[in-house]
Amino acid sequence: MTNPKSAVATVWTRRLQWLTVACSVVLTIGTTLQNFVIVDAEMLSHSMRLAGLSAAEADAESAGFLVGFRVVGCAFIVGNALGLLALRGDTWVFWLVVAVNAGQAAGVVAVPPEVFRASIDLYGPAGILPTVVTDGGALLLLVTLLVSLVVFRAPWARRRVEVPRPS
Repeated sequence: MTNPKSAVATVWTRRLQWLTVACSVVLTIGTTLQNFVIVDAEMLSHSMRLAGLSAAEADAESAGFLVGFRVVGCAFIVGNALGLLALRGDTWVFWLVVAVNAGQAAGVVAVPPEVFRASIDLYGPAGILPTVVTDGGALLLLVTLLVSLVVFRAPWARRRVEVPRPS
């Protein structure tokens, strides 16, 4: 008789966890910069004008939008920071990192082009760097985690094995 399958570490387990920690540090810093330095009322107003709103409409809309943007950004900051717990190897951390990075990676297609244009207009090419790093980095980490899940059929690149029960 055997116990249900158990997962044991592979040579890739610690590497994947360290990669997740490194990415989580970068994504936490990048998201913080994006949330509190790059995106402000002026930048949002400029991007809304680029999208076709009048100056008055853009100014009125940007203040409220900024509050919502920062609330969501803070959730991503906390989620990315929790990725630092990857070295613990808990399954819930794996799934949290997958969920947070799936949400953040959505920015690759969800951020309107006017936002990039406004960032470049106000800050130069460096203005889009936090978005490229956070959204693009989240996408790369997400793909890496999902590929490891498919290959190993267990979180954190663990291998599933059957554990025999003592007789």
